[in-house]
Amino acid sequence: MSKKKDNKILGHNLEEIIPDEKIREKFIKQLYKKENLYSEGSIFRDLLQGFVNTALDGEAEAHLQENKSKTNRRNGKSQKKVRSQAGELSIETPRDRDGSFEPVLVNKWQRELTTGLDEVILSFYAQGQSVEDIRKQLKVIYGLEVSAGTISTITDKVWVDIQAWQERTLSRCYPIVYLDATHYRVREDGQIISKAIYTVYGINQHGDRDILGLYLKQSEGSRQWGFVLEDLQRRGVEDVIIFCVDGLKGFKEVIDEVYPKASVQRCIVHMVRTSVRFVHYKDYKVVCKDLRTIYTSADEHQALLALENFGEKWNKKYPEIAKKWNANWEELMMFMNFKKDIRRMIYTTNPVEAVHRVMRKTTKAKGAWNSDNALIKQLYLTLMHNEKSWKRKAFSWVAVQRDLLDVYGDRYEQYL
Repeated sequence: MSKKKDNKILGHNLEEIIPDEKIREKFIKQLYKKENLYSEGSIFRDLLQGFVNTALDGEAEAHLQENKSKTNRRNGKSQKKVRSQAGELSIETPRDRDGSFEPVLVNKWQRELTTGLDEVILSFYAQGQSVEDIRKQLKVIYGLEVSAGTISTITDKVWVDIQAWQERTLSRCYPIVYLDATHYRVREDGQIISKAIYTVYGINQHGDRDILGLYLKQSEGSRQWGFVLEDLQRRGVEDVIIFCVDGLKGFKEVIDEVYPKASVQRCIVHMVRTSVRFVHYKDYKVVCKDLRTIYTSADEHQALLALENFGEKWNKKYPEIAKKWNANWEELMMFMNFKKDIRRMIYTTNPVEAVHRVMRKTTKAKGAWNSDNALIKQLYLTLMHNEKSWKRKAFSWVAVQRDLLDVYGDRYEQYL
């Protein structure tokens, strides 16, 4: 390709856009080879570096003109490296004799040209990449050499947001709150131990889903859940209509202590799983089908008849199943007090387990976290990065509200 044709690319005179011939030729070469124009050694890095240094020269000249002095004049340049999304730039900042020149574009202590790089690093971190992975990505994509310490410093800035999020004031009433815990491994005192993340996922009186908090505890237990519920109360939650929980022992008693008026629905899905744990594989599908006739009944009376029929059929072979359902009947059948729209929302803790799946999708490749803070930081960034998957309007909320008003009347209406 001739130089004349090169200089008329896209109908523009390229010599006017890029006066430097070497840079101009490099740009054309990279463009026609379809190389990554933001990679290490890219044309944009050279252009940006030249622009910044020219702009700093202009700032220095303007400063000397505005503050005329017989003794003050240019006094060489100081050099430093500055990060940018186009790569690492070699910046030459002009100096003056009396030290009064303060550059605006890149100030004396600035080590990054734009704040965009912080967002890139946080995005990589939110997607589960390790610090070393992020360093490699920045090198390949932007030609940047960023230390592990710098990346940690940038991700640590999010702690202000985490603390504000954990302490934010909540709605006065949540008609439905899902409680569940999941476990992660954390290094502590030279050992790797399992710790529990308590997740509170609620739907407020307007039908908006939200994660009310993440709480890191040594293990899962009803007593620890009591502390979590007290924190919700401290942050402004006056009333919860329905709690959806798994089969943790003592859960209902702890809830009654903090929110005595709340109803508790035990997860049907968890109950079915534990019921068929020791069922022979030949009977598995039939037992599951017979259990389904219980929790899909039209009302509690029909459900009780279905349980009796189940017992007559299976008590001889699996006597523990019907016995367990009878022992937890009140919590299992609480959802029968409502119409189908609410039943569909509260019979299982699957909504909060879906939140846990979002967290695990990003963190599954991680062996263990170096500290509690590192784990919380990772989970928070992951959830914020995937906010659309869990922060949305509840389905059929108008019908659900109507049913809540029918059942709870003034208790619920006062919060609307």
